[in-house]
Amino acid sequence: MSKRIHAKHKIDRRLGENIWGRPKSPFNKREYGPGEHGQRRRGKLSDYGQQLRAKQKLKGYYGNITEKQFKGIYKEAARLRGDTSEKLIGLLERRLDAIVYRAKFVPTVFAARQFVSHGHVRVNGRRVNIPSYRCREGDVVEVRDKAKDAGMVIEASQSSERQVPDYLEVDHNKMSAKLVRIPTLTDVPYPVIMEPHLVVEFYSR
Repeated sequence: MSKRIHAKHKIDRRLGENIWGRPKSPFNKREYGPGEHGQRRRGKLSDYGQQLRAKQKLKGYYGNITEKQFKGIYKEAARLRGDTSEKLIGLLERRLDAIVYRAKFVPTVFAARQFVSHGHVRVNGRRVNIPSYRCREGDVVEVRDKAKDAGMVIEASQSSERQVPDYLEVDHNKMSAKLVRIPTLTDVPYPVIMEPHLVVEFYSR
């Protein structure tokens, strides 16, 4: 399991956006980067800077996964037939921790990673504790019985902060979710603009 080495709210402030759209993000109050130099005026980014920032934002959104893992996902997307940027989004959204988060079983993508790694999730009836596990169309993800009554799970499922996207069929009574189809960029409910085409340009240099 990859380890997050930056406080998640500092990721928001460093990138200059509330990338998860959370009301508790300190970026809502302090729209500048962390540290003593955070309030310096931001200069205009070069093409490379824009590509790097797009990569950092997308990588950070999915729990700040490691560079090695993220680059591996890009390489796989590049091998697939079709638009590489769309394939990249599809591969990221098929991660088990992403589906657990999208289904509103937990409040954050970081909680989803921990929830999966602690063995609280089954895929097609089989226990899976690998957050990066890649689901397929038709796979059913469900919360194990012993975790269904956890306060975090109940609170997340009842929260109006996020909506479940239509590429998932979710039953919060059974705490189960089915991946109906692989989403494209326009299907994914990002709270900020993501630019996967710039990520492709970054790695294609």
